[in-house]
Amino acid sequence: MQLFYTNSTENHFTISSEESKHAIKVLRKKEGDFLNFTDGKGNLFIAEILIADSRKTKVKIVKREKKDKQHKYYLHIAIAPTKNMDRYEWFLEKATEIGIDEITPIICEYSERKIIKPERCNRILLSAMKQSLKFHLPKLNEAITLKDFLKKDSKGNKYIAHCEDSERIELKNERTEKRTLILIGPEGDFSPAEIEMALKNQYKAVSLGNSRLRTETAGIVAVHTKNIKYKLKL
Repeated sequence: MQLFYTNSTENHFTISSEESKHAIKVLRKKEGDFLNFTDGKGNLFIAEILIADSRKTKVKIVKREKKDKQHKYYLHIAIAPTKNMDRYEWFLEKATEIGIDEITPIICEYSERKIIKPERCNRILLSAMKQSLKFHLPKLNEAITLKDFLKKDSKGNKYIAHCEDSERIELKNERTEKRTLILIGPEGDFSPAEIEMALKNQYKAVSLGNSRLRTETAGIVAVHTKNIKYKLKL
């Protein structure tokens, strides 16, 4: 299956020039052929090509189908942007492929990057959703300081993954819950004051294993651990 994206709510619509070029030039689709679309909100639309144009292909929806989310939990990762933005974008792509629902860029005391480009990040999430044949687009929140983020009322289990030599529990041994929030710090880790602040806000300190991980790798390990644990019902 080839999956395309649309935010149109109409039965007839014109797809973007980029999507049109891929459908007509690459896939060699023609009038009367069908394309599969999602709106990133759990819907699959099957549409017939009315006008095959590599710049502005026009289609008509002939069937609508509601698709269940492939993972049965809700995972929110609040993760600091990396100095090298390519690494952060890699995290966004792979986390989407594995299964994630919400991402918040958090600015920490030791953060070397304090600004991200949400438009580019959302394009990466969108591309990863289509490539992995998912029908739910992860939500990307605006960047926020960790201090302000901790003031938010978050439901479910809350964890902070850090590298300090203090008491921590293994995330892989934690009881499975449907709703989980995990904090991942920058290259320099969270500061002691930030860790203390999180613990005072009912976050549990967790370890992601024996290795010292890069920020983006820690994020992927957290996503994968949640995915495996829920599948095994551990």
